[in-house]
Amino acid sequence: MENQTVIQDFQIVAFSESMKHHLLLFAFFLFIYVIGLLGNIIIITCVVIDEHLHTPMYIFLSNLSAVDMIFTSTTLPKLMDILLTGKNSISFGECFTQMCFYIFAACVEDMLLSFMSYDRYVAICKPLYYHLIMKRRNYVLFLLSIWMSASINALFFTMTIYQINICHSNKIQQFFCEIKALNRIACANMKIHLIMSFEIIILGVIQFLISLSSYIKIISIVLRIPSKGGKKKAFSTCTSHLTVLGTFYGAGMCMYLKPPSEHPDELDWVFSTLYTAVAPMLNPMIYSLRNKEVKVAIKKIIDKVNVRYLWTHRMERHY
Repeated sequence: MENQTVIQDFQIVAFSESMKHHLLLFAFFLFIYVIGLLGNIIIITCVVIDEHLHTPMYIFLSNLSAVDMIFTSTTLPKLMDILLTGKNSISFGECFTQMCFYIFAACVEDMLLSFMSYDRYVAICKPLYYHLIMKRRNYVLFLLSIWMSASINALFFTMTIYQINICHSNKIQQFFCEIKALNRIACANMKIHLIMSFEIIILGVIQFLISLSSYIKIISIVLRIPSKGGKKKAFSTCTSHLTVLGTFYGAGMCMYLKPPSEHPDELDWVFSTLYTAVAPMLNPMIYSLRNKEVKVAIKKIIDKVNVRYLWTHRMERHY
């Protein structure tokens, strides 16, 4: 029987041992965090202010931006604190709180991306039924169900993991409290492995297959369009979302489908960074740079700000 250890806190090992590069790493993650927050806030602001963006696709996009902010705010602030202060400990309660929000954000993003794929499928393959299927009541109920089911799942999963016994060490070979890293230092527990497998299948594999099947049907329909202009227009409505899907699931697969090792290397930390920080930062850039309607909405907001600034400046000069 393995010796069980009473753990008061954990030590975050990833990125905390290279003392020479602490400030450089801090600046790097601060840049990712700030750019990600600003980009996602801009997307949400555009969708809220511009009435032309009050459509299902952009409502989903604003929800994606909201969950991306939760993603980065869950993992990066603690890492930046460790890099700045050198104190790499995290309390037992803080660790599981961080893990709960991480699972919640990952769950929402998985389901949201698959539903956005279905939205594009309906828009391209069943355009005459789009407003019937994607009417306000339907997509609002679905969004509420996503956020609520993700909350329940995260709480259930966290409370289950909370009961694990630590047998090996209190050092987490990751830059945040992530279940795969915690499982490495836990006592052998078949229940944890079963729950992890269930989560990966339901929230990873199945959601990915839903997105994949949607795009297979989209491509098969688009290829039948006779004109090149029609094909280009159809593909342009889903290239941004397809790019986001590739980034998110690509990094996620590298992170979770990579064979487990007793001593993880820096490659694991790179995949984790791509999945939890870089992908959420890139999402608003991908949508704003490749989407004309978003760019127009951003330009309108900038013009309004400039007009207000000039008006205020003139009034100040007048008085």
